[in-house]
Amino acid sequence: MSQIKIAVIVGSLRRDSFNKKFAAALAKLAPADVTLTPVEIGDLPLYNQDDDGNQAPAVKRLKSEIAASQGVIFVTPEYNRSVPGVLKNAIDNASRPYGQSAWAGKPAGVIGVSVGAIGTALAQQHLRNVLAYLDMPTLGQPEAFIQAKDGLFDADGAIGAASRGFVKGWLDRYLAFVKTHAG
Repeated sequence: MSQIKIAVIVGSLRRDSFNKKFAAALAKLAPADVTLTPVEIGDLPLYNQDDDGNQAPAVKRLKSEIAASQGVIFVTPEYNRSVPGVLKNAIDNASRPYGQSAWAGKPAGVIGVSVGAIGTALAQQHLRNVLAYLDMPTLGQPEAFIQAKDGLFDADGAIGAASRGFVKGWLDRYLAFVKTHAG
């Protein structure tokens, strides 16, 4: 079977972000025929429709990386009960100009980590609404609202024993979802 490439977009720029750490740990759970590749979004200009005809090199790179993937995993924190601005900016940049969205048809997985008891539930719901508009089939179940607490990561930065089975199960379901949407 050929290699499956999944773009991973983390909606946080913070150096010690739980979500960056989670994305790296998630990649360690991927089977040998799957590559989870982080996609940089911190270098993107603020979206401006005036630039649609001459997109910045960072925007072209983002769109190219999405196009080269078979799916996209969004690992999002929750800021003010929604997605971070940097994530929305990346989504807007790669969806334009109108009719040239890099997102269309790409199977999406949505997951995130927060210190709050409900994880990133509200940010994920907002993101799912945006992804529906972008024509991204999105894994509905299982939902995964991960709370950052002791034991989430082990000493090597992998998902800790108490959460590993659940997170691996989510990843396996997402990858099966991607395969059902492969064209």
